[in-house]
Amino acid sequence: MDYSITLPAFQKTVTLRELLENDWLIPRKVRHFLRIRRNVWRNHQPIKFHEFVYANDLITLRIEESDYTYQKVNSGLKENLHILYEDEHLIVLNKPAGVKTHPNQPTETGTLLNDLTAYLSDQGTQPYVVHRLDKETSGIILFAKNPLVLPILGRLLEKKKIHRRYQATVWGKLSSDCTINKKIGRDRHDRRKRIIDPKGGKPATTQINVYQMHKNTSEIYCTLTTGRTHQIRVHLASIGHPVIGDPLYQNKKAPRLALHAYEMELFHPFTQEKLTITAEPGLF
Repeated sequence: MDYSITLPAFQKTVTLRELLENDWLIPRKVRHFLRIRRNVWRNHQPIKFHEFVYANDLITLRIEESDYTYQKVNSGLKENLHILYEDEHLIVLNKPAGVKTHPNQPTETGTLLNDLTAYLSDQGTQPYVVHRLDKETSGIILFAKNPLVLPILGRLLEKKKIHRRYQATVWGKLSSDCTINKKIGRDRHDRRKRIIDPKGGKPATTQINVYQMHKNTSEIYCTLTTGRTHQIRVHLASIGHPVIGDPLYQNKKAPRLALHAYEMELFHPFTQEKLTITAEPGLF
């Protein structure tokens, strides 16, 4: 499949190799196939990796989809989707609480990926999972619409260039902003859970900003610089302020987990346009 991208007006003059590797973060394996197959064109003319590209050039890449594995899933109901942003490469959704991001088995239905598969089938394409939200968490979630951009978005996440901000309501009065730096690992006694593990865990950092305090609860914003499983939930429980409605890390009942992925900010991988997307109405 061919993908054509017009370089922005502020694009610096660089070689094609530098554009693919440094600007677009295209993985080495993909760059290798593009080079040996001569699957890159500039303004409809073949271009070699050492040649220069310029502002407003049209760059066309041919990606062999057989180079990527894709597990087919059943189509769901496209009417269920709440789309926040979409272009030919990305789609950002507002996930309802209680809906899984993707099926664990090929025959499973009722997940966000099932519904998105139905929607994108009309466009002749299919969705690719970039990251996940817990079933109980609502809010912003990003999917790739083609295999070209999928590894690029993955690298942006790894390089902490996709910023995510969450809303949460927690038990107790959290009186001041703070940063939680605690390593997170698996709970050996419950495979569903994560724990604070100073020795064997992976580094995790959550920035907490207090929005409003009430008699027994606090409304806060959480900004992630890492993306560990259950990170916000585990970190907040570890300081004595678990998220309200958390079925794993506190015992009090509530209608739902009070955690919402409220905002995502990134620079578009190809146009370098700054995207700031919010999922309204949120929790507060």
